[in-house]
Amino acid sequence: MIAQIFVDLVDGDQLTLAFQGGEPTIAGLPYFRRIKALVEEQTQLKAVAVHYAIQTNGMVINDPWCQFLKENNFLVGLSIDGHPMYHDMHRLDTKGKGTFHRVLKTKHLFDQYEIEYNVLCVLTNPLAKSAKKVYQFLQKENIQYIQFIPCLNDLGVEKRSSYALTPERFASFYRQMLRYWLEELEAGTYRSIKLFDDVFHLMTSRQVNACGLVGNCQVQYVIEADGSVYPCDFYVLDEYRLGYIQEQGLKELFEQDVSKAFLCDKPELSSYCQSCPFLQMCHGGCKRMRDSMYLSKQEDFCGYQTFLKDFLPQLQTIEQHIRAI
Repeated sequence: MIAQIFVDLVDGDQLTLAFQGGEPTIAGLPYFRRIKALVEEQTQLKAVAVHYAIQTNGMVINDPWCQFLKENNFLVGLSIDGHPMYHDMHRLDTKGKGTFHRVLKTKHLFDQYEIEYNVLCVLTNPLAKSAKKVYQFLQKENIQYIQFIPCLNDLGVEKRSSYALTPERFASFYRQMLRYWLEELEAGTYRSIKLFDDVFHLMTSRQVNACGLVGNCQVQYVIEADGSVYPCDFYVLDEYRLGYIQEQGLKELFEQDVSKAFLCDKPELSSYCQSCPFLQMCHGGCKRMRDSMYLSKQEDFCGYQTFLKDFLPQLQTIEQHIRAI
């Protein structure tokens, strides 16, 4: 895999290897040390800057893990779902017990080792009702970087799961979070909430820092355990398989008909979208998140549009506060 990834890279390129699961840490530290050694063999031949990231539930992290992550400058995504009640409702160990306090110990280990990490919170429809409790948890634990990941309904099903986020609940959650965030910002504290950061950078410096933010998909080269490659972790399905990394390089995989079809497959915009004042900024957004943060089932409400109407009028004030901090 590593050798094939480097085939199409040249001096000066940048590569990020992000390990996700399942739970990637169960592969064990020897696996990651082997990956690092193989990468170093390649970087002796090509001047490629390699960055590492890992998403973990934090259950097996200990001192040796922390030493490895720190030494190799891993950016870590640590899964903590908002506050104890909701986390322990869904994230159970093999004995059926909640894992919140064990994960919090991992968070404190990361603080101790000064490991760069973000907290990843799955934003379910029930959790979205508790914005105040979530924000209070961020303050109490001094969490500086947080990303809320919308809980999506299964692909191709008619019935919506009770956990799947709705556009209405998305809008109400972020409306409350924005209020608490602005209060902190005015008091001189900046806390990174990814959606706020993404929209701020898009509007102030034209930076697109999130896939789907402006309605365009990208090929992300999701590589499964058997070497099969997919364009997006939302679409790891047979019909979207680009090929196998042990047989083809990144460029050849990108040029597959499946890749072109994925990039060009854009849902037809509803009349509600076409009349949206933010259409040229959003272009319909991420097609996989359409039902969770954009259009309501009746197609008469958009959660993201509602958020932008709250956020954008504050843009100049936000910029002033950030510069002052």
